[in-house]
Amino acid sequence: MPHHVVLALVLFIAVLLSTALTALAASGHFPLEHRAISLRSGVGRAILFGACVVSALSLAVGIAMAWVILPWPAAVIGAGAAVLAAPLLLRPLPDAFVNGRAALVAFASASALLALGLVSLR
Repeated sequence: MPHHVVLALVLFIAVLLSTALTALAASGHFPLEHRAISLRSGVGRAILFGACVVSALSLAVGIAMAWVILPWPAAVIGAGAAVLAAPLLLRPLPDAFVNGRAALVAFASASALLALGLVSLR
């Protein structure tokens, strides 16, 4: 594979991984009774749902770019590896980080920046 395709594959896997980490971090805050105190306020809800929207849009952009740039077998294998690796990478992180706002903001921001990097390769 050409070098730009390898870089696109790495960025695509990273977008999927950060999106999966966002989804895992957000899943612990549903239903409302299980939500952290810092995410029950208006700003907290905006962070929670905003992180989900940013990650979903980043995933859509990543898939669209992968569709154009990557060979489908590499994209499928990379996507599967990213989804399977996400819980293993989230486990060693501190509970205070994962259960608060920081994880949502960090993972959603990473998704957006990686998707932007993938778009810049086109």
